[in-house]
Amino acid sequence: MFIHKLKLGFYLSIMSSGILLYNCSSEHKNETKELAGGIYKGGVLRVNEVENFRTLFPININEINGFHIASQVYEGLVKFNSTDLTVQPCIAYKWEVSEDLKTYTFHLRKGIRFHDDPSFPDGKGREVTAQDFKYCFEKLCTADPSNNQFQITFKNRVVGANEFFEKKSNELTGVKVLNDSTLSIELVQPDPTFIQILCMPGCYVFPKEAYEKYGQDMRTKCVGTGPFYVETLKEGEIILMKRNPNYWAKDEHGNSLPYLDGVKWTFIKEKKSEILEFKRGNLDLIYRVPVEIFPEVMGKLEEARKRKADFAIETSPLLSTFYIGFNVQANPVFKNKDVRLAFNYAIDRDKIANFTIQGEGTAAKYGMVPYYEVFEKEGYDYKTVGGFNFDPQKAKDLLAKAGYPGGKGFPAITLHINSGGGDRNVLVADVVKKMLEENLGIKVEISVTTFPEHIENIASSKADFFRFAWVADYPDPKSFLDLFYGKHVPASLDEKTYINNFRYVNPKFDSIFEASQRIADNKERMKMLSLAEKEVMLDPPFIPIFYDENFLLEQNNVRNVPANAINYWDFSTAYLVPQEVLAKKK
Repeated sequence: MFIHKLKLGFYLSIMSSGILLYNCSSEHKNETKELAGGIYKGGVLRVNEVENFRTLFPININEINGFHIASQVYEGLVKFNSTDLTVQPCIAYKWEVSEDLKTYTFHLRKGIRFHDDPSFPDGKGREVTAQDFKYCFEKLCTADPSNNQFQITFKNRVVGANEFFEKKSNELTGVKVLNDSTLSIELVQPDPTFIQILCMPGCYVFPKEAYEKYGQDMRTKCVGTGPFYVETLKEGEIILMKRNPNYWAKDEHGNSLPYLDGVKWTFIKEKKSEILEFKRGNLDLIYRVPVEIFPEVMGKLEEARKRKADFAIETSPLLSTFYIGFNVQANPVFKNKDVRLAFNYAIDRDKIANFTIQGEGTAAKYGMVPYYEVFEKEGYDYKTVGGFNFDPQKAKDLLAKAGYPGGKGFPAITLHINSGGGDRNVLVADVVKKMLEENLGIKVEISVTTFPEHIENIASSKADFFRFAWVADYPDPKSFLDLFYGKHVPASLDEKTYINNFRYVNPKFDSIFEASQRIADNKERMKMLSLAEKEVMLDPPFIPIFYDENFLLEQNNVRNVPANAINYWDFSTAYLVPQEVLAKKK
């Protein structure tokens, strides 16, 4: 992974409003104190999300903004290093793996406490034990409308997980509490991704007392062990987090973590307004550079490396795919493979990448798995997977083969998209609509809803043609290919699904995908996964549009908030350098 911190000493122009973007003074002041190692303690990091979160309950999180927020409050046995995405100890300070690679034994730190909360008899958070993880893992393996993490975490992986979920057993047999600080997890078969799976929100720990008190209200009532606790939460407006005074972690210099006094989250929905607040000094961090100013940024990167600046940009590859999905069961017309192929060949991805989003992402020339050099080196064969070129004549021929020559007789369809995040979703939807209408002769309408509503519409099959984007839960192709696994599809359209939203079942894909999970050699496993994706591309339930890039805009005093390939944030080590210190260095 290549990560660069680029100091930008130039003005960015928001083209539609003529506002010059520069860093100016703000009335907001952070009181900070220097610690050992040249680090500063204190201050509040101000972050914006352009979408409302759907939920903050760990086992129900399935969108990036909920993941961003909850990751500051909750923790698991292990966690990702936010710089290189290696797995590092968290509540478990060490673990062993058996010779057959099927049993993981975790040793928990002693003295880690849950946040103080009224759910405890005395209001004081108690110590975390191995039994808490057993309890949370059983909740993870319980069928519930508020649980969408089971399918991509313990299902088919942990011994007894499927039986517990299906109520064939009253105990999750693969998870054993050996004593208060020791826990073992037995797998059905070796799985090199399992340690990464344990970093996911579904594997965070929360207290039984909180669940019994709040139940479904845990979507906003957060009680974890993390570096921050939620003091104030007003949905769609603000979340104020404060430093956890009992947090267990220290840095290499002996400084207690976190360094920050708190984190303030706002929910400004429009990117132009968000940029303006950043310019005014009212935000410290925003992610995704708006389309309107992206050419300005990209045109100055090399020049920007050579001079000081008023703010910084962190960049990295991003394992994220922007796509249009088909629900192949909800709409009879999308059951036809030739229709879906025709749609794919009718889209000019280069035009969208170069002109519509103006280089903010790269054209999706492969499948659902974005090109990632690390994957290729590990054996993922992108050439085998293949992809779609723009070929309007082939698109017309395929639609005619499907029984709709020139679009005649093809029913009007609606492309469902979500609002928020600026104009990008609307801009891309408009272009896709025009390409389909011009190249296939069909009629397309566009429907816009809020992001939480959009997710629910897709999950409940109320949207059969929809925009979506998938950011990898962990850095492995399997995180993307899980989206096509047939065994994630419910028996009825009345049942929701948050994973295989396409309701796609391909026995050949499933067979190869399952075979890949039985391969211990990682290079061979990667090769098998690429063969599985090839089967999807021959019968695609989606239209890959572009692969995103990761850009974080930061005020120049923000430290230790790196960009990474899965957009994982860990603010436990973030800190703010006093402006007067920066001024002395200039």
